[in-house]
Amino acid sequence: MLKVFGLHDEGTLVQMRTCLDAGGSYAVLCADGHKGYSQPVGGVVAYEGKISISGVGYDIACGNLACKTDARLADVLPHIERIMNDVVNQISFGVGRINNSPIDHELFDDDAWSMDILASMKQKAVAQLGTVGSGNHYVDIFEDEEGWIWVGVHFGSRGLGHGTATTFLHLAGGKNGMDVPPTLVDEQSEIGQNYLRAMGLAGRYAYAGREYVARHVATKILRATITDEVHNHHNFAWKENHFGKDFWVVRKGATPAFPGQRGFVGGSMGDNAVIIEGIESPLSKESLYSTVHGAGRIMSRTAALGKFIKDENGKKQRQPGLVRHDEMMKWIRDKGICLRGADLDEAPQAYRRLPDVLKEHNGTIKILHTLRPIGVSMATKDIVDPYKD
Repeated sequence: MLKVFGLHDEGTLVQMRTCLDAGGSYAVLCADGHKGYSQPVGGVVAYEGKISISGVGYDIACGNLACKTDARLADVLPHIERIMNDVVNQISFGVGRINNSPIDHELFDDDAWSMDILASMKQKAVAQLGTVGSGNHYVDIFEDEEGWIWVGVHFGSRGLGHGTATTFLHLAGGKNGMDVPPTLVDEQSEIGQNYLRAMGLAGRYAYAGREYVARHVATKILRATITDEVHNHHNFAWKENHFGKDFWVVRKGATPAFPGQRGFVGGSMGDNAVIIEGIESPLSKESLYSTVHGAGRIMSRTAALGKFIKDENGKKQRQPGLVRHDEMMKWIRDKGICLRGADLDEAPQAYRRLPDVLKEHNGTIKILHTLRPIGVSMATKDIVDPYKD
């Protein structure tokens, strides 16, 4: 059974059908969906007794954290330029770390690191904890409808997740690519058990990284007190009961939204974000209690950014993309946002509008808060990061 929210191109729908044909029992395509590696971003698939390594994907446990603070807009806005400078000077984007103070955390004492597969990744994981990455990963400052300031972050498990996915895909004989069947392993098999253990560790790692970054910005840069936190993965597999049976539910770019469960969903760069809460309804059950994780791309990175070709002298030249820099910057300026970093592949013009995709999920969620960005920080265009997707 496939439940579809919103309108999608045929390639994305074919990917969902391929996941069902490979052994999925139920599937959901959220309104922000688009093609991804093996399973669409915005796609949810329930497997009985099996886990999809490619479905969870390379950025295991990518997710969002929003921290509400006791700071007020009137106190922050006059200093937003300095605040955003402090964010990019104190928080590391991309692969490297701009300070030499790796973050100590109890998760590095976890027994899972004794697995040969993970032992070789531990030092890189230690070095990268608390780094944000690039692509659509961000650190933003928001105000809500009552003038309270929030800090929102979006990123995942960095090189640990990428290395874990790459290793297990190889061990399972999976194929790399977008238009390939999902790589499934039995949950009771040795590889299945080892993958679940590694995925769980990557999940805790991602949580620790987002907590460090968001809390540092809130308490050290804004010098505020955190009064609430909303935290969720959107690239993960959970053991859940639906329609009277237990399944491994694989959400790739989809937010869990069980009744009463809150989630932080960001828009495109410069757009509003929301704090949502799942509600109970027949449609919620059909959706496997899942909703969007963002606005959803309508334009590939290459289409937005342009691509390199060789000229008659053999030199690489960039062909213009479909998004212009002046248009992107006008969008940001008109909204009164202080921007640091970012490139055309993350321009708002490359994305749907968040209110439109949320509307498609009416009857499954309610919006608790609307968050307007006043400061946006992303990796600069010169940063090369293999772990951004």
